[in-house]
Amino acid sequence: MSQGEKILIVEDNDFVRMQVVSYLQDAGYEVVEATNGAAGLTMITSDLSLIIVDVRMAPIDGFEFIKAVRGRNTTLPLILVTGDQNPDLLNEASKWSVSAVLMKPVQRERLISMAERAISKVKKR
Repeated sequence: MSQGEKILIVEDNDFVRMQVVSYLQDAGYEVVEATNGAAGLTMITSDLSLIIVDVRMAPIDGFEFIKAVRGRNTTLPLILVTGDQNPDLLNEASKWSVSAVLMKPVQRERLISMAERAISKVKKR
């Protein structure tokens, strides 16, 4: 499933980003990474299969990033990563067609499962 799939990770926390990258690479994905939303926007290419983005970042937060992505591509799956338990966050994520919300600390199996599910849904269309 993961062969040839390229995932962009946009996360400003070095430890979390390195952990997510490691989990996905171990599962066979090609991974590119950005340390903030502005850098992440410059890395969006047509060969991406999925974007995983943190909510709390500066200068561009996760939702600003998602809005910019949706302005370019409405079908690219996005997974939001957060430590925030705010119920409004789920409503906002749904409004912007986020595939899944992953709570920190990131669990390896849950991350891989969510990535596979998000990518396969788009491929079935």
